[in-house]
Amino acid sequence: MSQTRRVLSAQIAHETNTFSIVPTTLDDYRKRLFLLGAEIAPALGATKMEIAGHLAAAKRYGWTLVQPIAASATPSGKVTADCWAELQRLVYEACEAGPLDGVILALHGAMVTETDEDAEGALLEGLRKRLGETIPIAVTLDLHANVTERMGRLANIMLPYRTYPHIDQYETALRAADLLQSAMDGKIRPKVVHLQGPLLDGCNHGRTQGGVMSDLLARAAGMEAQTPGLLSVDVCAGFSRSDIAEVGPSVQVTYDASHNAAETAARQAAATLYDEIYRRRAEVTVAVYDLPTATRLAVETAADVADTRPLVISDYSDNPGSGAYGDGVRLLEALLKANVKGVLLGVLGDPEAAARCHAAGLGASLDVVVGAKRDPASYGPPLTLAGRVAALSGGAFVCEGPMNAGQPMTLGPSALLEVNGISIALSTNTLQTYDQEMFRILGAEPAQFRVVAVKSAHHFRAAFGPMAKEVILADSGGLATNDYTTLTYRRVRRPIWPLDEMPLD
Repeated sequence: MSQTRRVLSAQIAHETNTFSIVPTTLDDYRKRLFLLGAEIAPALGATKMEIAGHLAAAKRYGWTLVQPIAASATPSGKVTADCWAELQRLVYEACEAGPLDGVILALHGAMVTETDEDAEGALLEGLRKRLGETIPIAVTLDLHANVTERMGRLANIMLPYRTYPHIDQYETALRAADLLQSAMDGKIRPKVVHLQGPLLDGCNHGRTQGGVMSDLLARAAGMEAQTPGLLSVDVCAGFSRSDIAEVGPSVQVTYDASHNAAETAARQAAATLYDEIYRRRAEVTVAVYDLPTATRLAVETAADVADTRPLVISDYSDNPGSGAYGDGVRLLEALLKANVKGVLLGVLGDPEAAARCHAAGLGASLDVVVGAKRDPASYGPPLTLAGRVAALSGGAFVCEGPMNAGQPMTLGPSALLEVNGISIALSTNTLQTYDQEMFRILGAEPAQFRVVAVKSAHHFRAAFGPMAKEVILADSGGLATNDYTTLTYRRVRRPIWPLDEMPLD
């Protein structure tokens, strides 16, 4: 057993859609994940999240963990200055509680606040000011991180997930912890090479079920295995709905600076991978359908008596996991107009409609105004629907997974509203629909429906894909659309593809 070391372990995560008019507050963290100190280990120790990896590593290596906070909010607009100040304070105060031997952080990598468009870089800078340059800092990131030069310069170890849907969070944290232990033992001297070029988008949006991102990861794994001194070779697909200077795909190589040729090899590896990202920037493996086409496919599925598995429709442009509002109703409107039956749709974050259903009571018939309430001028109007309250729930559930398996979450007071053959899941809290338990707490078993429409872009595939007859993506005109011409970028570096024409080589 190595000597006992004190290691700071914390999670502060947010993927910020800077085009959203909804600010992210401390209350938004509390609605999803906000644990302090002694609350963290009992709540997350048995999950497959990064913090659970920190706890497992502490047991393996005999660390004493200093855990001030584990917090994550649903993607939305910029984090308020007050919220950001409090999140930072909790981490920085933990640095003053005694000497530290190392730091391991679970960050997202695409967090923007009212005061800093590179929030993770600012957090790392604050830690360096307090801890100095010699304490090793390991960081895990979402695959969709917008990694900045400052982040790469201040972290010693930087490992993003390698799966999308993200089902390797725990394993990524363990890999980072292993490298941190080696650094604290003096066996390695890790540093990070970071490279980003003139792309807003690319890497097949990060999908790891074939296509360019899968090819990039396979090539990175070969470099890592075959090149002495390269500790981890990684690709981030970036988060394009962020109007900041350092947005877009990037390559990170964590290398051992004590190895003579490692830095040169790391820079060569990063350049080789980014060249491939750039060359294959327009490649995608999943088609996006307009609403008329998606609706026609839903009608055909509902009429198919030979194959009763559901068609799963991703309402991807209204995905709360990309910072969209999550209460868009244009897909619902199209399905109602087409008179499609046997549809399960949700989860639609509408606290007013959920409260109306709870006030009416189970089994009640009522008229209720649904959806498009956060910024109706951009994606409205709402729908006024006559329906029946089929189920009510307090909203608490535990993720079945594969993604975030074991994590307790809550939708807040929720309801299942039946309207002309369509069952609409309404919630108080806005969450991306990537776990079937979000429907089951309302008595709805997704596999029993002909069409399942989810507020998610890709994470849903891990739980909903195996049961589906087919999975399609529909663009309902939400804030997370891939049509970047509908968004007004002011701060991104220029020229940048696809906003600007770029040469192929």
